[in-house]
Amino acid sequence: MEESVMMIVMGLVFAAIGLFSLMGAVMNWDWYFNNRRARGVVAIFGRNGARIFYGILGVFIMAIGAVAAIGGILGW
Repeated sequence: MEESVMMIVMGLVFAAIGLFSLMGAVMNWDWYFNNRRARGVVAIFGRNGARIFYGILGVFIMAIGAVAAIGGILGW
C-alpha cells in the first residue's frame, strides 16, 4: 500500500479511536468507566475528573488523526 494511503487510513483510525474516547466521556457510559483499565484513572481523579481526562485525551487523539490524514492527503 502506498505511504500516503497508509497515512490517511491510520489518521482515520486514530480519529475514530479519539471519537470513541470522547463519546465515552460525554455520554458517561458505565461500562466504559467500569473497565479494569479505566478504574485506575477513576480512582485517581474521581468519575468527573476521569470524564474530563478521557474527553481531553479523545480530542488530542482525534487531532493527531486529523493531522495524519491531512498529511497523507497533501503528501507531507
